[in-house]
Amino acid sequence: MKIDLLIKEVQVFNVYLKRFVPGNVAVLDGRCLYAGQRGEETFEAAQTVEGRGRYLIPGLVDIHLHIESTMVTPHTFSHGIIRNGVTTIVSEPHEMANVFGLEGVQEMIRASEGCAADILYAIPSSVPSTPLETAGGEIDIEHIDALLQEERVVCLGEIMNSVDVLRDPDCKTNRILNHVRSNYPKLVIEGHTPKKLVDLELARFMFAGVDSDHTEQAPASMRDRLANGMFLEIQEKSMTPDIMKILIEEDVAELFCFVTDDVMADSFVQDGHLNHIVRKAIAMGMAPERAIYAATYTPARRMQLHDRGAIAPNKTADFVLLSNLEQFTIDAVYKNGRLAYEAGAPYKQAEAARRFPAHFYRSVQLAEMTAADFEVRIEAEDGTHTCRVMEVVNGTTNTNELHKPVEAADGRLQWEASPYGLIATFERYGKNGNRAYGLITGNTIKRGAIATTNSHDNHNLLVVGHSPEDMALAANTVIADQGGFCVVEDGKVIAHVPLPVGGILSEQPLDQFGPAVKRLREAMESLGYEHYNPIMSLSTHSLPVSPSLKITDLGLIDVEAGAVVPLLVEKE
Repeated sequence: MKIDLLIKEVQVFNVYLKRFVPGNVAVLDGRCLYAGQRGEETFEAAQTVEGRGRYLIPGLVDIHLHIESTMVTPHTFSHGIIRNGVTTIVSEPHEMANVFGLEGVQEMIRASEGCAADILYAIPSSVPSTPLETAGGEIDIEHIDALLQEERVVCLGEIMNSVDVLRDPDCKTNRILNHVRSNYPKLVIEGHTPKKLVDLELARFMFAGVDSDHTEQAPASMRDRLANGMFLEIQEKSMTPDIMKILIEEDVAELFCFVTDDVMADSFVQDGHLNHIVRKAIAMGMAPERAIYAATYTPARRMQLHDRGAIAPNKTADFVLLSNLEQFTIDAVYKNGRLAYEAGAPYKQAEAARRFPAHFYRSVQLAEMTAADFEVRIEAEDGTHTCRVMEVVNGTTNTNELHKPVEAADGRLQWEASPYGLIATFERYGKNGNRAYGLITGNTIKRGAIATTNSHDNHNLLVVGHSPEDMALAANTVIADQGGFCVVEDGKVIAHVPLPVGGILSEQPLDQFGPAVKRLREAMESLGYEHYNPIMSLSTHSLPVSPSLKITDLGLIDVEAGAVVPLLVEKE
């Protein structure tokens, strides 16, 4: 029998038996034809690969991530994940949707054409994430209907606004959920389920149609989710010893998978992608078979991708050859039965031409700023006032709300003389010119300034600093580049990463862009930022669904209350 490819003498991971089985694998027309003991006596292969006892597993499947968090284009992202054994992803492009709405999602899909990896998409369900911010675009029911005509769309993306889902039956998110459940009952609905949702509130959220969670886990709330049949997508920050103990010891293999969610470009280059998560799970005591199962079969099944996630007849011939199972050492990656990456062989991404419409490179509509833009004017008497202060905490992107005394004089808050930095945000789409100010402390910078348009999810201009002059320089550098990050100290730019595509993406190849992001991280840390992920920490200061005190162009946001609150704490 003629076939395209025969892989001889490998240890084949059988996802149905959850164990490795020695044998051969035959491939025809991009699909697995056979996995078993038959070999060259049966098959006449156009190409034969000697397995030499290596491990053959399905291509890794990551069903929850945001390409925009890596701040690169789909082609660059695809090039990066293939060499890490990831052959299928489901990306949720709500970042680009917040900038350009429906068109933003459609252009991300178009930019994924011709990629080596299969890039599938979730429809952003929360754009904007709340009504408490100004974004560049919006996704509503008619846009969801349009996107469901796209072949690459496989699910409704994370439902984030749990506050409104539970308290307001007529809110936009509930209208979307009701529409999807009524008109597309088989569509997978993904969730962003805060760990504070337990017991009846969790049940109500699931009753609304949300039956998965990818957020940071805690043992008690995680057990509640598992007991209710919620599917858990475990990202690295949830891989604590107590969480892993539950996943290892309990019979819950069908209820979880591993995902990456947000991966910074420098760690992508240095550590890898979903393969890094699998390697870490094995190092933490999870059996390799179980870790691989959670990165192949269960994610594919969750997304109803029944043609992949397994080495079996008629399944897509996406597979990875490993020389060391415990270290998860990748020798080669095959996509649709063709060699896509081989360790030691040249693997270089070509410089890409512009793949987006011209106006995607002109999305920052802001005039040049001066130090005066960072004066905080208040209608209050001179003297000491109690202010809300955002506290940055290492180990989480959540922030705390503190109440601290700050002096005021001549109608201005004297924040420069306080122990706190200033955080400011400026609406950048030319819609209303909104701006808002707050104070910041904790594990953030202690001097200088940082500015960015990569501020989740609205992507307005966000500036944090201790010097109005440094803040103006950082802001103006980002504005001139039509988006990006800039770090300034003592009137000098010390790190600078342009993001000209929608103000949130670079078209540089990953091997060039990763080191630039590393220099950005190091510059932030040199100013005193103490955080496991300072870039994501900063970028989520404007995310009004992430506890507890955040800032948008409408003002400071009390996330738990879902309301704008004043900078000055009102006297009782």
